Amino acid sequence: MSDSEFKFPVNIYYEDTDAGGIVYHANYLKFAERARSEFIKSGGITNKKLLEENNILIVVRGINLDYKKPAFLDDSLMVNTKVLEIKNSSFAIIQTVLRDDIELVRMEISLVCTNSDLKPVRVPDFLREFLSNYIKKE
Repeated sequence: MSDSEFKFPVNIYYEDTDAGGIVYHANYLKFAERARSEFIKSGGITNKKLLEENNILIVVRGINLDYKKPAFLDDSLMVNTKVLEIKNSSFAIIQTVLRDDIELVRMEISLVCTNSDLKPVRVPDFLREFLSNYIKKE
C-alpha cells in the first residue's frame, strides 16, 4: 500500500460558514481532526481503544497551516491524509483539503503518543505498522 493516502469527504453546511458563505478558518481544523480520527479508525484503531487498552493518547504537538483558497457553502471537499515520518514517540502527517483537484488548505501536523499523564511514549508497533502504509513518497 506504498504511497497511499486516506481520503475523507466533507460537505460544507451553513454552520461551517461565516455571514458571507465562506468557510470559517477554524473549521478546517475540525475537518482535519475528523479525518485523522477516521484515518486511525480505518486501521481498526480507535482513540478510545488506544487509551483504554494501551494507556496512549495521540496529542497534537504543532500545526503548520497554509490557507490557499476559500471554500464556500454547499461545497463538497476532500481531506487527504498522508504520513510524512514516524519517529520514536511521534509522527508527522500532511493533510490537504481539496475541492475537486484544487488544493484549498495544507496542514503539516506533528503528533505525539503520550500516556494519560501526557508523558511521551513509544509509538506502539501496531500503530507504527498501520502508519507506515501511508508514508508519503517523493
